Amino acid sequence: MPDSRRQERQPNSDPDSRGTGKSAGWTFAWRALRHRNYRLFFSGQSVSLTGTWMTRVATSWLVYRLTKSAFLLGLIGFSGQIPIFLFGPFAGVWVDRWNRHRVLVVTQALSMLQSFALAALALTGRITFWEIFALSLFQGAINAFDMPARQAFVVEMLESRADLSNAIALNSSMVNGSRLIGPSIAGIVIAMASEGWCFLIDGISYIAVIASLLLMHVSRAPVRGQREHVLTELKQGWQYVSRFVPIRSILLLLALISLVGMPYVVLMPIFAGSILRGGPHTFGFLMTAAGCGALGGSFVLARRETVLGLGRIIAVTAGIFGASLVCFSFSHWLWLSLLVMLGAGYGLMQQLAASNTILQTIVQEDKRGRVMSFYSMAFVGMAPFGSLLAGVVATHIGAPGTLRAGGVLCLLGALWFGRTLPALRAAIRPIYRELGIIPEMAAGLQVASALQTPPED
Repeated sequence: MPDSRRQERQPNSDPDSRGTGKSAGWTFAWRALRHRNYRLFFSGQSVSLTGTWMTRVATSWLVYRLTKSAFLLGLIGFSGQIPIFLFGPFAGVWVDRWNRHRVLVVTQALSMLQSFALAALALTGRITFWEIFALSLFQGAINAFDMPARQAFVVEMLESRADLSNAIALNSSMVNGSRLIGPSIAGIVIAMASEGWCFLIDGISYIAVIASLLLMHVSRAPVRGQREHVLTELKQGWQYVSRFVPIRSILLLLALISLVGMPYVVLMPIFAGSILRGGPHTFGFLMTAAGCGALGGSFVLARRETVLGLGRIIAVTAGIFGASLVCFSFSHWLWLSLLVMLGAGYGLMQQLAASNTILQTIVQEDKRGRVMSFYSMAFVGMAPFGSLLAGVVATHIGAPGTLRAGGVLCLLGALWFGRTLPALRAAIRPIYRELGIIPEMAAGLQVASALQTPPED
């Protein structure tokens, strides 16, 4: 690996930023917030993401209310995510070239306009399925640039790279805390007023994140090497991702989970309305339960002091997610469904956050944007195909059968990843040693240095 990795990133190498087990407590779990820029980002995004989850719930419920079609419900999920699959790799090249801070300001402003457009159409009673479809496509195109830029920008907000893994865990806490609050508020707002008010609140919430970005003190972005043709840099990024076994394996499992597991969100209105005999409140409760499990999982990861052992966590939690989906598909009781959704949220969040942490730790700095674009492509870009597939399959075998099959495939993927762990560890350990993450190696270097020092007379 090039020397730039050692110079650019040294996670877990700052002794002052490490916890000491019980003595560190919850203070250690929030250590990334000591960085001003990240603290601003965390607060602004927490508000904005609550609105985003309100829009996601309101959009699904509005489409189901207007069409009563599982296929069209899946088509909306497809439209919002297919641009990430198509444009994501190219966006990653540009994210590695552009100022990531400015990219985020632009993408958040465009997302705000999209939410206000949805609100205007819904509140005036003129909204149709195809207008929702078009605006979902537009938001997907924005996200193709926003997601890799946001992931890659985390490193630039931290003054100490040792807090990178904690910042990623706190990002997951932020997303899932919003996922916990947003659907609950959305269920109440939809029941008391209409979906349009959810879209309006979401649009207003973007002001918080835009303000937080503008208040940051961001140093001039470093020069990221000589620029080549876009297709050449795209090819370089693809070769790096496809040939490096750990990154390739993590992204393949993510793609599988996204394709066959994540569509549970798209099918949730059917479970809430037709199987559990509920309404928007039930839908909101189910999404909130998944958010509670995810939030708990993110807190567990935030307290970890090292990235060691995250590979095993990926395999185990992917299995927990798959098993939870299978159990949920059989449930006809709300209380049981809520309990199982806790497990699903916990498993999915831990698997995603652990994957993100390993990728951000081992990636070469000059390829960070491209790798995170492939991460977005695997996680979100595959989801539209899953949403569309779930909608088609559900029309033939029903939502429970569709979810059951997806859960089984997730379990098989977890077993496959578990069997590859020895090979992944062998490939990653040299990088961890170079970064000083493996404490035994650091101690060994000290011993070797002592042995090479001539004894004093």
